[in-house]
Amino acid sequence: MTSGPAQPRPHVLLVAAPFQSHVNPLLRLGRRLAAKGLLVTFTTALRAGIRLSPGDGDGDGDGGGAGAEAGRGRLRVEPLRGGGIWAPDDPRFRVAGDMARHVEAAGPAALEELVRGQADAGRPVTCVVANAFVPWALRVAGELGLPRGMLWIQSCALLSVYYHHVHALAAFPEAGAPGSVTLPGLPELDADDLQPLLIYASGQDLWRQMLVADLGRAGDTVPRVFVNTFDELEHATIQGLREHLPVIPVGPLLEPDDADGECESSPAADDDDGCAAWLDARPPRSVVFVAFGSLVNNDSGEVAEIAAGLASTGRPFLWVVHDDTRDLLSPDALAAACLDRDRGKVVPWCAQGRVLAHPAVGCFVTHCGWNSTAEALAAGVPVVASPRWSDQRINSRFLVDVHRVGVRAPAPLARDALRERVEEVMGGPEAAAMARRAAGWKEAARAAVRGGGSSDHGVQAFVDQIRHVGARH
Repeated sequence: MTSGPAQPRPHVLLVAAPFQSHVNPLLRLGRRLAAKGLLVTFTTALRAGIRLSPGDGDGDGDGGGAGAEAGRGRLRVEPLRGGGIWAPDDPRFRVAGDMARHVEAAGPAALEELVRGQADAGRPVTCVVANAFVPWALRVAGELGLPRGMLWIQSCALLSVYYHHVHALAAFPEAGAPGSVTLPGLPELDADDLQPLLIYASGQDLWRQMLVADLGRAGDTVPRVFVNTFDELEHATIQGLREHLPVIPVGPLLEPDDADGECESSPAADDDDGCAAWLDARPPRSVVFVAFGSLVNNDSGEVAEIAAGLASTGRPFLWVVHDDTRDLLSPDALAAACLDRDRGKVVPWCAQGRVLAHPAVGCFVTHCGWNSTAEALAAGVPVVASPRWSDQRINSRFLVDVHRVGVRAPAPLARDALRERVEEVMGGPEAAAMARRAAGWKEAARAAVRGGGSSDHGVQAFVDQIRHVGARH
């Protein structure tokens, strides 16, 4: 008896907003799905400045099935093309609002073209998973009759705040007024913690409109909401939100070797501006690592204060200063801080997860973006928290007041405050206790993503569902 034609492998299409902080977690989720045997295609409006790891597959837009093996599956990259999508080096991509409006307008046609191209190549898409802030991708998937999921790349705490506000499930303070709000599984949040979240943005604000579109019907039209967290870290918050929304923790979405606390040489570490070798020469837990993410722009006054503060600690430091900020750092201030690069090293970029995982790092001065927060916890590194906007104040509340793995510093940073907070974390009376608690979160994060761990369970359940869906078609 002749068997029927082989069924195509279940195929998940991932759609990211074109920001590095959105690309990284979704790609990492893609690698985990591929490692469990799925075919995964990642897409975004690829623009200059977006970094993809050397191991990520590239479909080259030719439908030829090129990709990177990942466990038993395959991960491919197919940039969005057509529909009038700007070229990667188009200068209009540099303005976040213009970029988002353009991708929202041009993305649907490009995505439809990509989905049809995959079907024509014998790789029909089984399911679409998109970042938050690309609601058009989920709309297109629905119009094409495809199952949908959303990846929330920030904390479950922030997702709960936004969801409760969008659906008017709690009384929030008025904009600019004192007050607080208490939500299930969260500490009481006062007005300062909530500012400047999108709940207080104008109804005409593009990002608020996209947030409302994402969360207004989530749970009904989007039955899977993946969250870049793990159950042990936000258990009470996850349980409280699950009364309203089908949240699935799948984090921390870090590089596998970052999550395992390794910092070995690899292709991804080759272009590290000598960071690994420099760290190798420093004693364990001696280095102050300073990084404020890709969107925080320190002004000239703060840059000078950070340089002076780092110099005054007398400790070795690794400081990420983006190229567009480097001109604000005077040669004299740099020389005084670094002592001819022996004590300090300043780089324009580094693989942050790998740096945090290095045993020489003893303290992380951070803006508390969620990627940085998750990486610090997964690496077991105590923090000096200097939050600026968005979710950063809430993240710092958890790091400092709930998990007690760091101290809070003012923003903008001043030299004396920086020196005092670094000393508190690295040599103060509570330093050893902070380090022990941080080490405990490192172990919990590693356990969550191992086979059978809480986050691995969520990923595996999704894979099983997608295989079932694929078998019906």
